[in-house]
Amino acid sequence: MKYKKIICVFGTRPEAIKMAPIIMALRKTKIQTIVVATAQHREMLDQVLDIFNIKPDYDLDIMTQNQTLFDITQKVLSKIQKIFETEKPDLILVHGDTTTAFVSALAGFYLHIPIGHIEAGLRTYDNQNPFPEEINRQLVDKLSNIYFCPTQNNKNNLLKENIKDNIFVTGNTVIDAIKFIAQKNIGYQEPILKTIDFSKKTILLTCHRRESIGKPMKDIFQAIKNIIIDYPDTQVIFSVHLNPLIQDIAKKILSNHNRIYLTKPLIYTDMVKLMSQCFLVATDSGGLQEEAPTFHKPVLVLRDETERQEGIKAGTLILVGTKKDKIYKNIKDVLENKKHYLKISKSNNPYGTGDSSEKIVQILNQPIVR
Repeated sequence: MKYKKIICVFGTRPEAIKMAPIIMALRKTKIQTIVVATAQHREMLDQVLDIFNIKPDYDLDIMTQNQTLFDITQKVLSKIQKIFETEKPDLILVHGDTTTAFVSALAGFYLHIPIGHIEAGLRTYDNQNPFPEEINRQLVDKLSNIYFCPTQNNKNNLLKENIKDNIFVTGNTVIDAIKFIAQKNIGYQEPILKTIDFSKKTILLTCHRRESIGKPMKDIFQAIKNIIIDYPDTQVIFSVHLNPLIQDIAKKILSNHNRIYLTKPLIYTDMVKLMSQCFLVATDSGGLQEEAPTFHKPVLVLRDETERQEGIKAGTLILVGTKKDKIYKNIKDVLENKKHYLKISKSNNPYGTGDSSEKIVQILNQPIVR
């Protein structure tokens, strides 16, 4: 017996990006594939679905202004139960570490439906960092039955936690997604990006983590501003998160400088193209830690911990924390030291070559694992 019906659940843009290649690959098989979007994020999610031509079979549309983790948890759990009970899938696929992933896995567990975890085994082992993602991913792994790990290190984490069976190392599907987009060679949609001179050393900045809001984020932005002031041949493009707290800090520190460009959240095609054209990436995003090395760009991680330890070991990532002086020094080193820059940029991306979704679907076409 094989899987006949699989439900794929996602709620945020990063989840959709990484699940899209799997959904497209599944649709080429005889497996009935049901897509459920919780819309934990709304506008940013819809952009990605349009790019990959994916229309959800169910859209829970849960997003409300100023929603809390309590709101997301309650809404997803109450709405998704009926879908799982009606569809009766052989497997529920969830991705990563979002509240959508955790609650969907919990609902499947309550209904005795097997769970498959895409991007399993990532760990910082600090439950507060990143929050709530670290505890979400640990809980999803406890609830799951089959595990798709990007790297051997992720598998080793599961083995240490006494999870022994049905673990597969597949690479990360984000590489599949980014190559799919890059091949399209779509021009910039954001008007600001059409006007920028990329002959300058361009720093792509993203910063949105809950635990950074406040002094850490102020330090990050001040370090970036000091770099732009001190190095006239540099510029920064900051895709500003929709969170009003983040927007307020960004405007206070980073506005009113002619080489600092604050944009609304970029659509995925713009972000991919920008990664290909920038000089370096400074980010607290998990996804960009995996994506930017595909374009041989140094990634400075604006966090105190990262669950992407493979990137640190491979040399594609530098963990710089959230202290102003340390961030400044590390960016300065990359800007000034050509050998240092080339060493980072030539490091191999440890997250695969773009065939991860095919590997996952091949596994799913095998007899059911319980």
